[in-house]
Parts: sequence; C-alpha cells; structure tokens
Amino acid sequence: MNRPVILAASVLLGLSAAAAIAQTQAKPKPKPAASATAQAPAAARNQDVLVRAAIQKAVPGAVIQSIKPSIIPGYREVAIGGKVVYVSADGRYLMQGSLIELNSRENLTLVSEGALRRVELDAVPRDRRIIFSPAKPKYRITVFTDIDCGYCRKLHAQIGEYNKAGISVEYLFFPRSGIGSESFNKAINVWCAPDRRKAMTDAKADRPVAKRTCANPITMDYALGQKIGIDGTPAIFAADGTQLGGYLTPGEMVVRLDRQAQRAIAAK
Repeated sequence: MNRPVILAASVLLGLSAAAAIAQTQAKPKPKPAASATAQAPAAARNQDVLVRAAIQKAVPGAVIQSIKPSIIPGYREVAIGGKVVYVSADGRYLMQGSLIELNSRENLTLVSEGALRRVELDAVPRDRRIIFSPAKPKYRITVFTDIDCGYCRKLHAQIGEYNKAGISVEYLFFPRSGIGSESFNKAINVWCAPDRRKAMTDAKADRPVAKRTCANPITMDYALGQKIGIDGTPAIFAADGTQLGGYLTPGEMVVRLDRQAQRAIAAK
C-alpha cells in the first residue's frame, strides 16, 4: 500500500470506525470475574479486533502484517506494507510519522520498521542473491536494484570501492516498471547467465547480455520489495533492516554503517 493510501486511511478511519466499533458494543451476558492477568491479554485481543476492523473497512484489501503494543498509551503499533503507523485502541484515530524518543533522539518508528524488514530480508537465502564481496567483509548490505536505474548503475560502477571499504553488496532485483517489463526481462537474463556477476556488470554498463530463460527469483524479489515498502531504487538496507537510503558513495556508506554499528553498541 503506498503512502497516499495510508494517509487517506487517517481520514477514512474516522468515518468507518464507528461501524466497526458498533458491532462490538452489544452488551455481553454477565460472566464470572476474570483475574487481572487474564483480562490484559483479552483486552489486547479486543483492541486488535477493533483496530483491524477499522483499517480493513477504511482501506479494503490492506495487508496488515502485525498489530502490537505501542509505547504511546492507548495506541497500537500497526505494520502495513512495510510501514508502521499508530492506531488508537478503539479504532478511531490513526497517526503516521516518526515517533522520536527525545532523550536519545532515536527514531522509534524506523527501529520498528527495520525490525520488520530484517525478518523478511533474513529469510532470503544467499543463493537467491548476486553477491559482490571482499574476502572478509566488515558490513553486509542488501541492495534492491533495477538494471536500467541510473543511480543503480552509478553504484555498481563503484562496486570495487565498496568492497575495498569492507562492504559486501548483495543484490536483489526490483524492476521498477513491473513484472514483464523490459527491465524485468533484463534481470532474468542476468540471473540465467552462466556467470551472474559478469552479466550484472555487463548489464549495468549497458553491454549486451544474451537473452535466456530459467527458473528465477525475480518475481519473488519484486514482491518482497513491495511488501517492505520500496518505492525507488537503489533501495539499500543494513543487516539489521535499517534503510540506509538510496545511492551513497562508498565513503558515505561507510560513515552511515559505522554510525549504525555505534548506535547498536550503545543500545546494548
């Protein structure tokens, strides 16, 4: 689900939540009092039902990845399309944006989104990636790439410098023009080549790569990119799922990764 749709949801929720909430307001028959420890999980489940119903009524077909407690009292943290939003426990209000912890200046929204992406990215085996790596990498990054993307080509033209800086670049495909497009077919040609690394380098340099077909993961890569909210290429992720941005020079990449590592150490 794209960002405009998520933003639209904040307006629609106010209109649709009333109907979703009304379905849950019929007075139940009296039951024996439950213990405090039993009531808490039940209350959370009821809140999740309200939140899910409100979102799905506001945005039919929305894929809700998770609903869990939020650090904001009275709100649940909801993951939709790789993005995190905050929805009131009664399903009436939605907030979208960055939640900042002022003392540490940490962006808690990005932390949650990174955790979501890490689970998805860790599930992609190394044999489903095209990897350019030094012998003993200090850092690993996952890069969703499009063969015809200008900044993707610029990044690949410097692949040796990233490797010299201790960075392993692990490619997945995200042909921006979609399944069946020319860029999609070029990705298949690269994947099906006898030497994928050479074919990737040739394709990025606009040198011809023989047309081939074979069993390939391009559709799976593209679907994964959509699931975690990619809206442009190159989309670059650290090992912890944090999105580092789009194109960064090798020097900028090292600085960003060093900073990530320092924050991780400080958080322990």
